[in-house]
Amino acid sequence: MITEQGIKEKNGDWKFLGSRKSLIEPLVLIFGNRFELDSKDIYNEVRELYPKGHLVFGTTSGEILQDRVYEESIVLTAIEFEKSSFIVVKENMAEHEMNAEALGKKLISALPKKNLKHAFVISEGTNVNGSSLIKGMESELNVNVSVSGGLCGDDARFKKTLASYNENPKEREVVCIGFYGKTLEVTSANYGGWTGFGPHRTITKSKNNVLYELDNKPALDLYKLYLGEKAEELPEAALLYPLNIHKPDSKEVIVRTILNIDEESKAMVLAGDAPEGSKVQLMMSTVDDIAEGAATAGEYAMQNRRTNPQLALLVSCVGRKLVMDQRTEEEVEEVIRTIGDTATVLGFYSYGEMAPFAGQKECKLHNQTMTLTLFSE
Repeated sequence: MITEQGIKEKNGDWKFLGSRKSLIEPLVLIFGNRFELDSKDIYNEVRELYPKGHLVFGTTSGEILQDRVYEESIVLTAIEFEKSSFIVVKENMAEHEMNAEALGKKLISALPKKNLKHAFVISEGTNVNGSSLIKGMESELNVNVSVSGGLCGDDARFKKTLASYNENPKEREVVCIGFYGKTLEVTSANYGGWTGFGPHRTITKSKNNVLYELDNKPALDLYKLYLGEKAEELPEAALLYPLNIHKPDSKEVIVRTILNIDEESKAMVLAGDAPEGSKVQLMMSTVDDIAEGAATAGEYAMQNRRTNPQLALLVSCVGRKLVMDQRTEEEVEEVIRTIGDTATVLGFYSYGEMAPFAGQKECKLHNQTMTLTLFSE
């Protein structure tokens, strides 16, 4: 595996980490600030750098390159596989009447299944039910094929996210990269570091990812009650106080970020499903807890690996970044400490993370976690 990385900071030129490589037909992952990627010139600009490259774009709430976290920039990592291969497919939510499950099925059906090892998703982040997207994808996959990825971000604005493959980034796009190869080893893991507080309440009315009532009371009214003065800062303030959701049929606890609020119906739009009958509790965290959580995610991702990782794709939540503030890079440093220094590190801050729980194969949508996907040939 051969990689090279570059960064373009606001109003600057492309700068590469080390000398340029002679890459023939690489996979190029380009993550950046929405305003920086929402440009008519960005696709052609990167295309000039990689004439035969497969260019995948996604907007972020912060960009990760090696042990650094950037803002208002564009970072790229070009990867040329020596023993493995990949195929990139894309679909748009608008073409599926905003049905994420149907889109997920169509996305995976476009990938050849022979020797498929892993599917990595870069999805639009403001108009998609991530749980339904995963459900549709996994319905078309063999149980031995793993899934991970993330929902694109837009800092803490929640206004517009963009993604694309071999064209200028656009809204409602979902891109999936299928990785193939008999010697390819891919492991994924996630962990949070958040603690529940306050009473447990029951979801008494919800539809997919829209939460209407808790204990038969308007969900938004109850949430605002806990937030106090911070309620005026919604939906951004919700990133600091996500919801801990324990589904009736699951032993695991899922954390959900609130993407938007509906004042008219007193409802909250979450990044993924919140089934009726689930128990809900507010959550909070500290800088140290989040850093320790990132280290735990790294340890889980390294469990039972046969080889050292050559590529580490990190997807962390924008809520974690807001809590960490000036210490954000500490969680990236903790990941590198646990996985070792053999891997090229890249990634982004997101509106939702996709990965299995430790020791499981089924992918889940998470919020407020550090998610790793480690590759080696």
